[in-house]
Amino acid sequence: MTDILLLILGICFIMVGFIGCMVPVLPGPPISFLGMLCLEYSKWGPFHSDLLWTFGFLAIAVTVLDYIVPIWGTKKLGGSRIGLWGAAFGLLIGLFFGPFGVLVGPFLGAFIGELSQKADSKKALKAAFGAFLGLLMGVGLKLTVSGIIALFFFKQLFFE
Repeated sequence: MTDILLLILGICFIMVGFIGCMVPVLPGPPISFLGMLCLEYSKWGPFHSDLLWTFGFLAIAVTVLDYIVPIWGTKKLGGSRIGLWGAAFGLLIGLFFGPFGVLVGPFLGAFIGELSQKADSKKALKAAFGAFLGLLMGVGLKLTVSGIIALFFFKQLFFE
């Protein structure tokens, strides 16, 4: 009975982890990793300990990178220090407005930050676009790690 409960809980964590990759309030990869841990302690486990350590590290690293990459994208496309802070602030404010706010927040924050530095609108738009690309890259990284965790979860469940 406990094994079935752990399996159901693990599958739920895997699914919520995928949702969390796109919803900023939920840390997707760490939640997916919790699903892997549930399977670890059921009759379908254990995974190799090196694999668990690797996925635990990746889940944390990608979650941290998700907050850094939009700022990096802004800087890479010519954003100033104020534009970088604007992108970070826009991301934080965007969290309160759901997925739309998370998409638009870094873009608007970097754009407004660059304009406040007396940058022309073309340069400000370029920096804002960098913030947006960085955000999409972060989501892509999270989806990749959560997808690989799900792949190993179901491989262990059905083929081991």
